[in-house]
Amino acid sequence: MTLSQVLNRIDGDLDAATDRLFDLLRIPSISTDPAYNDDCVKTAEWIAKDLTGIGFDASVRTTPGHPMVVAHGGSDGPHVLFYGHYDVQPVDPLNLWNRDPFDPVIEDTPNGKVIRARGSSDDKGQLMTFIEACRAIVAETGALPCKITIFLEGEEESGSPSLVPFLQENAKELSADIALICDTGLFDYDTPAITTMLRGMTGQEVTIHGPDMDLHSGRYGGPAINPIRVLSKILGNLHDDNGRITVPDFYDGVPELTDELRAQWDGLGFDGDAFLASVGLSVPAGEQDRTILEQAWSRPTAEVNGITGGYTGDGFKTVLPAQATAKVSFRLVGEQDPHKIQENFQNWVRAQIPADCRVEFHDHGAGPASVMATTNPAFEQARLALSDEWPNPAAFIGAGGSIPVAGYFKTILDMDSMLVGFALDDDAIHSPNEKYDLRSFHKGIRSWARILDAMT
Repeated sequence: MTLSQVLNRIDGDLDAATDRLFDLLRIPSISTDPAYNDDCVKTAEWIAKDLTGIGFDASVRTTPGHPMVVAHGGSDGPHVLFYGHYDVQPVDPLNLWNRDPFDPVIEDTPNGKVIRARGSSDDKGQLMTFIEACRAIVAETGALPCKITIFLEGEEESGSPSLVPFLQENAKELSADIALICDTGLFDYDTPAITTMLRGMTGQEVTIHGPDMDLHSGRYGGPAINPIRVLSKILGNLHDDNGRITVPDFYDGVPELTDELRAQWDGLGFDGDAFLASVGLSVPAGEQDRTILEQAWSRPTAEVNGITGGYTGDGFKTVLPAQATAKVSFRLVGEQDPHKIQENFQNWVRAQIPADCRVEFHDHGAGPASVMATTNPAFEQARLALSDEWPNPAAFIGAGGSIPVAGYFKTILDMDSMLVGFALDDDAIHSPNEKYDLRSFHKGIRSWARILDAMT
């Protein structure tokens, strides 16, 4: 295809593309609230009809929950699977919105024009960047540049309960050479990124039981064991003075960065001091021999997310509690085994339980990290294509959080994922007054056209 002609068409069609996005944003596809079930169906039908108009063979697929949209187009060249989600977060508290969340508008801001609406960034605006790129390519050349399957779900914001069964039942149809996921962001305003590392996660709820009832601290304080004291000591032992996690064999399977990737990250100009200062902090608390980007993207963590025990109401009640509980989560990287981490953590805790106490554990999920094989030529092709579109060169980056669908594509469909998105940190996803920069929408469409051209 003639890339310059496609890009020119994208530029000339931006107003119409924005109008189509606005039509999609007006449908309140809130997946967590049954009151919006019909709107989720309506959204799936809207997208399927739009894809059919471009030339895809598109259909709405029923599930026990909200429907999926599956579309097939093109025939020659590599086969790519594009994933996104059409459902959105609830809008509460509504009074914090400056306007109707489902009445999209373009607003002028100090940083340029933005699209203001629920779902504008997460994920309707993002998924439409890919669809609009396909539309422009077909309009200009008469055909898609390769074999493309589009797969959109409607339950991502409510835990994706139908996703794994659907992937298992339709694995042959959905398998491709590589998956493209547009649910991430730019590194910064001028720097595009391809996320190649996603941390896994496992959680443990730990309850220390002591006496068989709450005790009066004046009568029993001293001779009676206090579960909060026991729990506090254990949690305090979780990290050493250098920030390393002390659970035995915790770092098994943790890889070191390659020199090439480290150089890319160093070249991003990340300001670690400003990153911490933005939340009122000044001293990195992770592994002291690692940079802040390493700590956030490529190193595992152990964090205490909540502690309860004893009397926590107003005033004061002098008791020794019968039990104390902590919620502990582990972010995992590389080849760390979440089930082995759980086992080692539990054994480590048990070894510190004194007489007259017992410990109880409750698991809260276990998912491994996702590490993409950037040796696949598509990754470098996409990185160079993004670099041609944006002011700064694109980089392969990590992500501190987890995107489970990338892991499912690997374990169920045996397929790596390339995560390319155009959101910004200030898009207020999941919050009132969500926005998506019009620049992100426009350059996102152009970016996908460049990527598809480079891959074919």
